[in-house]
Amino acid sequence: MTKEFKRNSGRKPEEMRTPIKAEVGIIPNADGSAMFQVGKTIAYASVFGPKKMHPQHLQNPAKGTLRCTYNMLSFSVNDRIRPGPSRRSTEISKITEWALEPVLMIDNYPNMVIDVHINIIQADAGTRCAGINAAAMALAHAGIPMKSIVSSVAAGKLDKTLVLDLDKYEDSEYDEGEGSTDIPMTFTPDGRLTHIQVDGKITGKQLKEAVELARKAAKEIYEVQKKALKEIGEE
Repeated sequence: MTKEFKRNSGRKPEEMRTPIKAEVGIIPNADGSAMFQVGKTIAYASVFGPKKMHPQHLQNPAKGTLRCTYNMLSFSVNDRIRPGPSRRSTEISKITEWALEPVLMIDNYPNMVIDVHINIIQADAGTRCAGINAAAMALAHAGIPMKSIVSSVAAGKLDKTLVLDLDKYEDSEYDEGEGSTDIPMTFTPDGRLTHIQVDGKITGKQLKEAVELARKAAKEIYEVQKKALKEIGEE
């Protein structure tokens, strides 16, 4: 008889953290804003624009520009982090742009920029996915034309077991066997990938299985996002 895999949190391998919450319209002076929470990780996103791109030499006459800024606030983790941009925050800012751009209809805004500011106020891993989820809702709230919203979640591998939605312990301190592999992904509601990263080792077969695991979870996240947007629309 095979011993059942036990996660440190007590979750099943395919189980996401709870609670999963979303709220739209939380920052009054932004053109669009949203909050997304999964477990202990909380992301806020605010949208400003479309507005004229400055400096002028950065303007694109063919289409608008999406500019994302990801930031983990210094008090978001137990070990206080240095405030301001870092190599990691710069990388995640760019990844967030790549995840969102396929669904944005920014051809309508030549020479203009849409600024998205993502602030992580509480972090327990999965911050880039939470930030993408909040940003997608904030863009929709701002009235930016979109082909669809996107939903982001990470799958991964702990030793040889595929799991969903790694927490901080699993992502950074899990040390059994082969250690941990983290695979953040972003999907459209019909299941198309707009972003995937692989941090760690995984076979091709396991990667396909991880994608399917995340695709199913992304649909659950989409329902939470959709409900939050519907509620603000009704208000």
